Order: sequence, then C-alpha cells, then structure tokens
Amino acid sequence: MSAIRKSRPVFVASTAAAILLALIAFACPGALSQSAAKAPAPASAASDAALRHGEIQYLWPQGAPGAVGAEEQDKPHLEIFAGHGPAPRTAVIVCPGGGYTQLNYDKEGAAIAAWLNQRGIMAFVLSYRLAPRYHYPEPLLDGYRSVRWVRSHAAEYQIAPDRIGMWGFSAGGHLAAMAGTRFDDGNPQAADPVDRVSDRPDFVISAYGAVSLKTGLAETGAFSSLFVEPPSPQLIDDLSPDLHVTPRTPPFFLYATTPDQSVPVLSDVVFYTALVKAGVPAELHIFETGAHGSVLGESNPELAAWPTLLENWLRINGWIPYPAAAH
Repeated sequence: MSAIRKSRPVFVASTAAAILLALIAFACPGALSQSAAKAPAPASAASDAALRHGEIQYLWPQGAPGAVGAEEQDKPHLEIFAGHGPAPRTAVIVCPGGGYTQLNYDKEGAAIAAWLNQRGIMAFVLSYRLAPRYHYPEPLLDGYRSVRWVRSHAAEYQIAPDRIGMWGFSAGGHLAAMAGTRFDDGNPQAADPVDRVSDRPDFVISAYGAVSLKTGLAETGAFSSLFVEPPSPQLIDDLSPDLHVTPRTPPFFLYATTPDQSVPVLSDVVFYTALVKAGVPAELHIFETGAHGSVLGESNPELAAWPTLLENWLRINGWIPYPAAAH
C-alpha cells in the first residue's frame, strides 16, 4: 500500500492570505472596502482538488464498527487522487482485488486512479479490512460506507452527488457488485451525517469481478477467507450479486476473459442476463484470451482494447465529457 500522505497546503495558503489582508488593512484602511467588489474569486475547483491529492480520509474517524484494534489495518480508509476536470466532477471509488486477504493496491488501485484522473474523474482508492483479521461482514461494511462517505462529502470535493461510481477488480469487483445490488437510501434521522445519505453507487465497473458465488458460477470455496466458518447456502445466496438485481440496480460495465481460472466467465453471463431482464443499462465484454488479473490489459494486444471500450461507455452515459471540438 502506498504511504499515507497528509496535505497541508490549504492551511498554509489561507494563513498567508490572512497575513497579507491584515497588512493591507493596516497600511490602507479604506483599501479593502473600496475593492470589495473586485475581490478575487475563491480558488477554482480544480486547484482545490489538486491540494487534496494524496490525502487520506478514514471512513470512521472514531473507530470502525467491529474493529479489533487501532492499527492502520483496523482503519478502513480512502486515498484521494484528484482529477482536474470541470466541477462538479464525476467520482469513482476504486476497490482493488486480492481475494479478501490482500490488496493489489498499486496495479488495481493507484494505477487505475491515475487512468481516471487523466479523464477528469476524481478517484478514491478504498483500503477495506482483510482476512485473517477480518471476515464477513466488515469488508462489505467498508464498501458501503465508502459510497456514503464520498456522497456526504460531495460538496466539499466539488463532486456531483449523482455521479459517484465504483470500479472493482476480482474480490473488489464482488464488493462493488454487492454495493450495486444490496443498497439503501440512508437514514435521514441518523446522528452521523454520513449515514443520512444513500450507499447506492450511480454506476459500477466490474473487472473480472466475482458477480456470483453460486455453485457452478464460482470456484469451489470462492473467497473462503471471507468467512470464519463455511457459509450456509442462505448466506451464499445473500452474497451473490446476481440474485439481487432489480430495476433500481445502477448501470453496470462488465469485463471478463474466457480462460479466467479464478472467476468463471459464466458468472458474468448470468449476471448480465439478470441486468437485461430487469431493464438495467449494461455492457458486457468477454475476451477470448487473458488470465485472471489482467488489469488494463497492457501486456495483451487484444485486452488492451477494453479500457477504450470502458471510456466510450463512460462518455456515452455522461460521466465524462466528450473532448471539445477543434475550432
């Protein structure tokens, strides 16, 4: 995982500005009132976002529910990667994979955030709790909370609250698909402001994600580390996103490869079928070659096309703008 970095430029800049204003007021008492109408506008949204780049935000600053300690591994958090598109901007919560035992943070987290930033999207890379220290339901709680946290802070980060997506890989794809199929609208009476908003993502991207845990559609014992004991059939059903698709499920983009040895490709087919039957906008791309964990497909000429297909989908749906026409 990348090192935790905390930003201080906002405090420094505002302090310097205050000192400058004080000097002006002392030297020219009427200067401030005379120039009030011409006062410079606040810093642009893009520059504000840039100051937040690399910032760490804990999902539960006072301690996560079910936490067994106070170390970093006990504190689910988001690392902010600021995009520089026009505000209000789209945001995506990135969920790296790793079988719920580790996080492939660099390849399926930071690199994905950079890809999103290049397209004007603000990215929040999620570090959720992992086995063997944590099991169900804590990792899923972290996923749901991440959506609520970003939405509840949308104004602060110049984000459109109705353009918050999730992008998950492998186990992270399961986490994102769960958020996209088992959500609620928040509790307006909650004491915690974060809990007052919905945890429903506005769109979901699943890259070789486990969108079903059903027998025949998942490897035997898939994500067994998520459970303390072998899960009951009822729990498996509860945690199988394909069984919980409704007309309120957000749009999905699904990427898979036929020879994936970890997540059977038929799970994507079944999940896509459920989306279509429910009338949910969806796009599915299955490639003939490619092993599990292909990320953006840079090492395979065929797979390298899939990020372009994703970008087209994001533009078609209005989550990122089309490039300005040349004059």
